[in-house]
Amino acid sequence: MFNFSSYINSPYFPYLFAVVLAIPFLVLLRQFVFEYIKMKNQELKMLSVKGNAQNKSQAYERMVLFLERLKPANLVTKFDSDLAKHEYLYLLEKSINEEFEYNASQQIYITSNSWRDTVESKNAMLKMLHDTYESLGENADLSDFKTIFLMNYMNGPDFISENIDALRREVLLVT
Repeated sequence: MFNFSSYINSPYFPYLFAVVLAIPFLVLLRQFVFEYIKMKNQELKMLSVKGNAQNKSQAYERMVLFLERLKPANLVTKFDSDLAKHEYLYLLEKSINEEFEYNASQQIYITSNSWRDTVESKNAMLKMLHDTYESLGENADLSDFKTIFLMNYMNGPDFISENIDALRREVLLVT
């Protein structure tokens, strides 16, 4: 027969009673801690995905802004009109390369095709600047250079606008 009074009178009964009471609390505490950790990991994943999407959209915005600044209509308004052609060409080339280098880190967030197209647009614009400069004689002034440069771009393919359109299409696919 089971003798309950012998267990109650035992010197170990308070410890046994404490263990029996503590087990459900320990189980609940363990479950709470694991659920809390799981939720925090999910939150971190969501934040990193949101941050990554935000970085991507900012990268596309910066590339479009770079390409907009690369358009000849925006380039010809840069710098003082009292410069010599060679000074103007030097400053334009330096400005384009500096802005490109500033945005070079964005290649991590955009596709390799978009980055390649952006690099090709920059290089094509620099080539067009140099070709225009070399095609002019020594007698041509800066306003002639700017006019011929604009006309050369308008008569050729609009590679910058095509690149911007491709970036826009890509953003729609990414988001």
